[in-house]
Amino acid sequence: MSPSSLATLGPDGLLRFRGGIFRCAIGKGGRRADKREGDGATPIGLLPLRRVLYRADRLAPPRCTLPVGPIAPEDGWCDDPMHADYNTQIRRPHPARHEELWRVDAIYDVIGVLGWNDAPVMRGRGSAIFLHLARPGFSPTEGCIALEQSELLRVLAEGLTGIEVSDSTRS
Repeated sequence: MSPSSLATLGPDGLLRFRGGIFRCAIGKGGRRADKREGDGATPIGLLPLRRVLYRADRLAPPRCTLPVGPIAPEDGWCDDPMHADYNTQIRRPHPARHEELWRVDAIYDVIGVLGWNDAPVMRGRGSAIFLHLARPGFSPTEGCIALEQSELLRVLAEGLTGIEVSDSTRS
């Protein structure tokens, strides 16, 4: 990852990328270096953007430099730390606890899969950390990073490959 393709997210809640400054929502549990499943926190550290998923019935494929693929009504993400599929995309129905990716609301119309606890997956260290669309009013997420749709599409098109989440006042 080139430093020019990384965004920074500091404690001020602003994402900085290629001269742009973007308001975002983060986890209701704040940011944590010791991220745990269910704490609602956004993990501190380097979060590489692995791939981008989108709702093809609502949007065209986002322009970006990473792999892009559509999601389907059967798609989900396993968030059960006791299951072998923990922190991976799954097909529904699925026997373990999971999150639905095909949602009625729009927040998962574009999903940037962030590289947290995926190389290797460690049980209980957190799952389903995404870059996705913000709710109206930028209400907190369950640990993800959320941007307004036009801004998320802009940073993807400008070559975003990861986010450095900092707890430092320097960003």
